[in-house]
Amino acid sequence: MDPLRKETASDSLIAIEDQWGAHNYWPLDIVVERASGAWVYDTAGRKYLDCLSSYSALNQGHCHPRILQALLDQAKRVTLTSRAFRNDQLPLFCKELAELCRMEMVLPMNTGAEAVETAIKTARRWGYTKKGIPQDRAEIIVCQNNFHGRTTTIVGFSSEAAYREGFGPFAPGFVSIPFGDIKALKAAITPNTCAFLFEPIQCEAGILIPPAGFLREAADVCRKNNILSIADEVQTGLGRTGALFACWREDVQPDMFILGKALSGGFYPVSAVVSRADILGVFEPGSHGSTYGGNPLACAVAREALRVIQEETLTENALRLGKELLSDLRTIKNPKIREIRGCGLLIGIELTEPARPTCERLMALGLLCKETHERVIRLAPPLVISEEEVAWAAAQIKKVFK
Repeated sequence: MDPLRKETASDSLIAIEDQWGAHNYWPLDIVVERASGAWVYDTAGRKYLDCLSSYSALNQGHCHPRILQALLDQAKRVTLTSRAFRNDQLPLFCKELAELCRMEMVLPMNTGAEAVETAIKTARRWGYTKKGIPQDRAEIIVCQNNFHGRTTTIVGFSSEAAYREGFGPFAPGFVSIPFGDIKALKAAITPNTCAFLFEPIQCEAGILIPPAGFLREAADVCRKNNILSIADEVQTGLGRTGALFACWREDVQPDMFILGKALSGGFYPVSAVVSRADILGVFEPGSHGSTYGGNPLACAVAREALRVIQEETLTENALRLGKELLSDLRTIKNPKIREIRGCGLLIGIELTEPARPTCERLMALGLLCKETHERVIRLAPPLVISEEEVAWAAAQIKKVFK
């Protein structure tokens, strides 16, 4: 097709989306037509390096051939059985994921938000049945600037006004503390506290990293007070930070992992809560469920996605290239840059001004990223990215700050 006609087609698609789609996002005006590895192509055939990875859902890169084949093979056999019947993929998925997480039991869901809701239900029921908290009095400690999803329960304990406005009334039972403040955590604990829900690194808040040792101290405080530590690793997990799980960077094993996004390599919504048997054992038939959760197509895709992360050493790649990229970016001298922080291939460039125009200039240079919390540029390329591609990305970023 003629490039001019394709450009017109792109504009037309944007106009159709703006007319017929709800305006709950403000995307950059690129219409992606195909993708492979760390690169995407728009409808005019232009090539862009993807440094967002669909908010870390594409750790294995776009359209990974092994995961694609697993999807196709399973789709030819059976895609959905519901949990009314058993299927041949779910048992193996649960076993492999539990062993990978050094846990004992898996409860599969679909989206990250569903998994967070599942973790909340688990913690509350554990609090009543195991800890002896009076009915309907359970409390969960959360952190300010958190992002755990978009359900009404979850946005109800968010400190971000934009996530809450117009969606109340909200569920009670949540106590918020400053992120990374161990004294505040200790002070917030009451006899009714059943859990501490946290992100090891706050991604949506602007790649906020807690003080060294906080995760370890928090886990110790939870243990001593008979409180469940729940790590939301939907974005930070599965290799993104240079460790399989961000908690493991401090040798911390939480009581519960919440996983999603890269659990399917971007092919299909798959999430899970992974924990010990004495915790997830609080459920009995009928107490929780999901028609699609644990379906054979999802499980087959997730099993291969996990194998790709391990066999292609993507965690090690994130650690090595993340250090190189962070070091390279920190050589930039520009008064508009307030701070550059990161861990593995999860990096935030905080500016003194809105970040959107810089993201648009980077798009014009062929690099895709997105602003978060208005003034932070988030960089999270697929973990399959090469050393040469990382160097090219750094060069483009240097250009816009020159």
